This record gives sequence, structure tokens and C-alpha cells, in this order.
Amino acid sequence: MIDRTLRAKIQSVKEKFPILTLTGPRQSGKTTLLKTIYHDYPYVSLEDLDNRQLAKQDPRAFLANYPNGAVIDEIQNVPELFSYLQTVVDSKEIHFALSGSQNFLLLEKITQTLAGRTIILKLLPLSISEIQQKHHISHWEDLAFQGFYPRIYHKNIAPVDFYPSYINTYVERDVRSLKNIGDLVTFTNFLKLCAGRIGQILNVQSLATDAGISPNTAKSWLSILETGYIVHFVQPHHNNLGKRIIKSPKLYFYDTGLACSLLGIENADQLRSHYLKGGLFENMVVNEFLKSRFNEGKASNIYFWQSKDRKEIDLVTDNQEIYEIKTSQTRQPHLFDNLLYWQKLNPSSTNTPTVIYGGDENQITSQGLFLSWRNLGDSFIGHNR
Repeated sequence: MIDRTLRAKIQSVKEKFPILTLTGPRQSGKTTLLKTIYHDYPYVSLEDLDNRQLAKQDPRAFLANYPNGAVIDEIQNVPELFSYLQTVVDSKEIHFALSGSQNFLLLEKITQTLAGRTIILKLLPLSISEIQQKHHISHWEDLAFQGFYPRIYHKNIAPVDFYPSYINTYVERDVRSLKNIGDLVTFTNFLKLCAGRIGQILNVQSLATDAGISPNTAKSWLSILETGYIVHFVQPHHNNLGKRIIKSPKLYFYDTGLACSLLGIENADQLRSHYLKGGLFENMVVNEFLKSRFNEGKASNIYFWQSKDRKEIDLVTDNQEIYEIKTSQTRQPHLFDNLLYWQKLNPSSTNTPTVIYGGDENQITSQGLFLSWRNLGDSFIGHNR
């Protein structure tokens, strides 16, 4: 079994809060991780119909079954439990670990009832460094196509078998529980159109037109995809040199394997010549930044930047670290051009310009650092803060 980086954070804080809440995509490994850490706690899943009915009909009786605490999975299925949990943990020394896969619903209920009583952590699918514990990846295209869900590696499941089932389950179960969408075929087509815009600045009007829906419906459906940990957005840099030129975010998927499946990519060789190859590589790298932050219990600190003359920096952090993301396997000096341009506009920045590229070796040059995609995990330890 692959050891999850987030485990250290959970172990360091679980005694400090009466409730620990773990969110993340379906099958990202939340249940396995919590069962490993809370191995001496009872485990109950609210996906189970009997458990769910009892929790809904008689919350007090349900919680009375766990006088010393428990791991409660898919807690968003019974939002009524939150207020009863508040009463239980306020009245006695007891600890619960909660997990769920619908970000908005969880956070809304927690804000209303459990503020100050719980720490909220996010577990995304495996990081590159986690996968490298037990698996050798020859090329980044293999990794991007395979995706990062633990079950794929644990059970040796082919992506072409895993992702269609994942998508169908998500659409049939989560989408319908979030909103009454009558035409699931149109919604699925909308999801595929989103995959076709991966790594691009979001144009809601264009997306809505191509999907045959209204812009307001497109915004609502994007919110559903974000809530279900399917897509996420990177905002334009908040300090755009005194004038924000771009207001729309960039669109990414939480897992590149899922995006590849939606794009109809059936093998890694097909990805190598795909028109969205650059976007998928960028998406993979962006996700590594998020995982690095979330695994330490921190919020995202990444943005993109674009000037009025369309010069762009793929990633800028709150600490003014700057990164370009390129699929090139050749270390070409011109890849630093936009980074050096940004530095001229920000002379107070002292961080090393970094190009994350498709090659295998790191190299320091007079212009900055070439960082291999293979070493993303190592570079973020003690660096990306």
C-alpha cells in the first residue's frame, strides 16, 4: 500500500480537535487513510442504506452507538447529523473523523454548525512522489494517461476500464443528488467540452454555446463539477501590476486520467500527439502544487498571470515564486523569456525563475532552474511555501 503524505498532518492534529473532516474526490483514498490512522475506531458508512436511514430518522440513537467516537464516511448524505455532532462533542470528550466527497455541501454545513470544532483537510488522488514509492514511470504521458487514483495502482486496473465507470457513477449518483438535472446526456457532453478546454482561460459564453445551454446553466453546472471535485479553477494573479488584465480563471481537472478518458484518449501513445498534450501536462503539474499544499493542511496559493500584450506566466504563488510549464524535453533558453519579463516588472522578487519541463534532469542555468516533472515532489518539500 502506498503511504499517503497527508497521514503525517492528520496524526499531528487529530488530538487537537474534537472532529476531523476529510474531503476530496470519490476514490481518492479517504476511507483507506482514515481506517489506517483510526484503526481502533468503529467505521460506519452512510452510503449504506440502513445506516443512512437510522441516522436520518433518529440521529441521537445513531450517535449513541459510538460513545467513544467513530469514523463516519460520506457524511454529506445525512447533513442533519452535523448539529447533533456539535451537541455530542460539546458535552463530553469524544472524537469523530468525518469524510465526504462533496466539498460545498460539507463546508456549508460545517460553517453553520461545527465552526471551531473541526479541522478540514483535503485528500486529492496520489501525487507523483507517492506513486514513485512503488512504481516507476517511464514518461510523463504514461502517468497523465493512467491518472492518479489509488485503486488503479492497487488493483492494476486499466484506465480505459476505470474511468468510464467512474464518470457514470459520478453523473448518476453525485450530480443527481446535487441538482435535478433532467438531461444527463447534455450534462455529460458538457463535461466532455470542459475537458476540451483544459488549461485554458474560461469563456463561459463559448462553453454554453457549444453545449447548447444558457450561460447561467453553464455556470451552475461548473459549480456542480467543482463541488464534486471534478474540476477546479486557478484565478488570475491578484496583484496584476496595479491593473488586473484578465478576470476569468483557468479551468483544470483534478485528475488528468479522467480528462483523458473524457477526451477519448485510449492510450499514452495517442496522448503524445494529441492537440491538448500541453494542457494536460500543465494540468498535471498544477495539481502537484495543489497536492503539496493540501497535504500540509494549507490552502491553494497559486495563480496565473497574463499581461496586456498576452505574455503569460503559468504559475505565480503568493510568495512571488514563478513557474513556466512546458512539455519540451530540451532545455531551451527561450523558455525563460516570459519569466524574465515578469521579473523586470517585479524587481523586488528574488525567487529563482523555474521552468518545469518534460525532460528527466534538473539543471541550473544563468537564467534560472530547469526542473524535471519527475522531481516535483522533492522540490516542493520546504520550497513551495
